[in-house]
Amino acid sequence: MKLKSAVLATALLCALGTRAEPLAPEQIDSQMKALMLKAEVPGLALALIRDGKPVYTQAYGWADRGRSEPLKTHSIMYGASLTKAAFAYLVLQLVDEGRIVLDQPLPQQLRQPLPAYEGFADLAADARWRSITPRMLLSHSSGLLNWRWINADRKLDFKAAPGERYVYSGEGIQLLQLIVEERSGEPLQALMQRRVFESFGMVNTSMVWRADYATNAANTYGQDGKPHGHNKRSRARAAGSMDTTLDDYAAFMAGVLRGEGLSAASRLQMLSPQIAIRSPQQFPSHFPGETEVNQGIALSAGLGWVVYRSPRGWAFFKEGNDEGTNNFVWGLRDSGDGLVMLSNSANADKIFYPALELLIGPPTCLPWFWMGYIPFDRPGLRAPEARQNSLGPDCPAMPPR
Repeated sequence: MKLKSAVLATALLCALGTRAEPLAPEQIDSQMKALMLKAEVPGLALALIRDGKPVYTQAYGWADRGRSEPLKTHSIMYGASLTKAAFAYLVLQLVDEGRIVLDQPLPQQLRQPLPAYEGFADLAADARWRSITPRMLLSHSSGLLNWRWINADRKLDFKAAPGERYVYSGEGIQLLQLIVEERSGEPLQALMQRRVFESFGMVNTSMVWRADYATNAANTYGQDGKPHGHNKRSRARAAGSMDTTLDDYAAFMAGVLRGEGLSAASRLQMLSPQIAIRSPQQFPSHFPGETEVNQGIALSAGLGWVVYRSPRGWAFFKEGNDEGTNNFVWGLRDSGDGLVMLSNSANADKIFYPALELLIGPPTCLPWFWMGYIPFDRPGLRAPEARQNSLGPDCPAMPPR
């Protein structure tokens, strides 16, 4: 679906941005293509949302460059960690129904001690698992490492005490999947299909690979531009197994912006600060060291999202990346406006920040250095030593709203 007219495009960008001369659709397209060319991004799909409704969707470049197959807004793309945001929506539905209690510790959530479950035996000698709550798992403050294979011994452990600091953890989300499946009595794939994907009309979205995807799946491309294929995931994983399309995820994001399917209280909790984020960068967030550079925007973990105070009010975002995949979703909590960008390229994170500034109008105050969204024209900031002088958004402290 493209925007119906240049008038609507102007209205959208007037609402979202502060630029004196709003961009027309052809300007959006030409400038997005120019960014993609500079950063060597083969394919990217974009959706703009206003008042909780997608009003402009467009796909650029290639789904499969070798076969000269253009990317479409209904091309199947890997969602990566955007899966976590959709999963968080499911969890909060169960919270609304009283089936999961956000602040109840694990011994009251699970049928047996956590180390008794396959995959969590590594924690048998560390009683701190008893303090973990679903709120900590959704806000990445359980203290668990992102993935156990990062450790030299490939064992799961704590990098901080539960509730102490933000440590991004896919392992924590997988633990929450265990809780959800036990408390609901259903497998995650069925729950997500019925309660999230069908609710938002996401007809081409699934937690596992579907046979009908074969003729419409986008290829993925590494930083060197070489194709990587499309990973066909056979097991539903809350931390990241979802295949989706731009059309589908834009429908979900629009639903999040409308607050559809959640109580007002749960939506507010989801998109409000749960714990301040002070790590120099998101990855690896378990490394020692802190910075105050993002405190002016109150950078914090929400529930399934990251939130901060922007000049236009509370903003929230989620990223999703994997080999050959980069995705970015951003919204304004109280206005119903936002955007979705899905890419089949490992290089797309180099243009997400300039694209957001282009589409929304500066300053967005996005914590781009913390996110690792180093612009394509500043490659030196990707060096490990750049963390010693953390860069933050060039924004004044935002007043409470």
